[in-house]
Amino acid sequence: MHGASRERLRSRAARVKAQPAALWTLAFRPFFLAASLWSAFALALWIVMLFTGQTLPSRFGPLEWHIHEMLFGFVPAAIAGFMLTAIPTWTGRSALHGAPLACLAALWLLGRIACSWSALMPLWLAAAVDLAFPFALCAVAACEIIAARSWRNLPMPLPIAVLGVADVLMYLEAAGRAVSAGLGWRLGLAAIIILVTAVAGRIIPSFTHNWLSRRGVESARSGRGMISRRGTFDRLGMAALHAGLLGWAFEPASRPFGVLLVGAAVLALYRLVRWRGLTTLAEPLLAVLHLGYGWVVIGAALLGASMLGTAVPLAAAVHAFTAGAIGTLVLAVMTRVSLGHTGRPLQAGRATTLIYVMVSVAAAARVVAGVVASVSAEGFLALIVLSGALWVASFALFAARYGPLLVAPRAEQGRDAAAVRAST
Repeated sequence: MHGASRERLRSRAARVKAQPAALWTLAFRPFFLAASLWSAFALALWIVMLFTGQTLPSRFGPLEWHIHEMLFGFVPAAIAGFMLTAIPTWTGRSALHGAPLACLAALWLLGRIACSWSALMPLWLAAAVDLAFPFALCAVAACEIIAARSWRNLPMPLPIAVLGVADVLMYLEAAGRAVSAGLGWRLGLAAIIILVTAVAGRIIPSFTHNWLSRRGVESARSGRGMISRRGTFDRLGMAALHAGLLGWAFEPASRPFGVLLVGAAVLALYRLVRWRGLTTLAEPLLAVLHLGYGWVVIGAALLGASMLGTAVPLAAAVHAFTAGAIGTLVLAVMTRVSLGHTGRPLQAGRATTLIYVMVSVAAAARVVAGVVASVSAEGFLALIVLSGALWVASFALFAARYGPLLVAPRAEQGRDAAAVRAST
């Protein structure tokens, strides 16, 4: 009997050893943790550089480094966490896990080191290391979708490829090549907003419909009423927004593209109203998704207005997209996916609600800072500090609250199937 017991123990130990650590079982675990930690650290570091005049040994100046690491460091990590976790739900294939997932995360980390220390190495080497992650992520996502013949989802990796091209342009500009000033970061921001709005257009009306249906709301239960997932106005609005953003990236002073963006903002607002966000205020985990898309509306309107020669500053429009839409929607998705895929109830506790409040106020303060910059230098700096502190606090609180969940095994395996469908 002792021999049989020892054999069972050895067999159990072998099975445990063969399983990857919880952190490497699904992509949302390492990448959401990395995104939150890097977002908080990188912004805090930029605030320090802003007030002390200190710099990093990077080929990018402090402002360019800040832009690069928000658009090409923090955001791609969040995209990887969501997309590589959602793809198995879309395709029915096994999720990327274990050593391949760890290697992909290592590529992301090496990219952050290469960018921050790029002045100490050949530019081509720094760029190659940094660019390895977005193109590898695009390739992995595309291969999984093609292997499953999930043609409906094939466009999803394309913005990631565009993001990689945009990163190339930033490095070429840093090298002094003949690249239109700012084209890299503008194209990168456009690619991110295109991907964000495409994903939001899938999940927000679906989650809202399901939530209202469970509460017996007639319009949701019958499929009629104001919730609309796709339609003529949706397609027209998305096409106008995406075309306007790409046009702005290449022709930032174009008045026709400015008009297009203002029109896209009107259509996006109509789309958002049809999603019935006001009915979800009782559940912050869902309401924050509507709030995040509201920032897309504001960003498109402000960007279009800034291109039409109005008094709206470009900085206000850009940060409505970055601090507002991207920051809010990234945290909204990271909290929801983390809860659902670790077997926790899809409900926002006090800490989660506080995360949403802080990032929302941070975004509002940063947009206002762009408006008052030309009027009051003191007011601008005060708002920058307030916005930065709240941004850092919101992502740091996510890491503190959700980090233990991300590195621990699932709480209730029986909840996973329903949770996966409800969170991705």
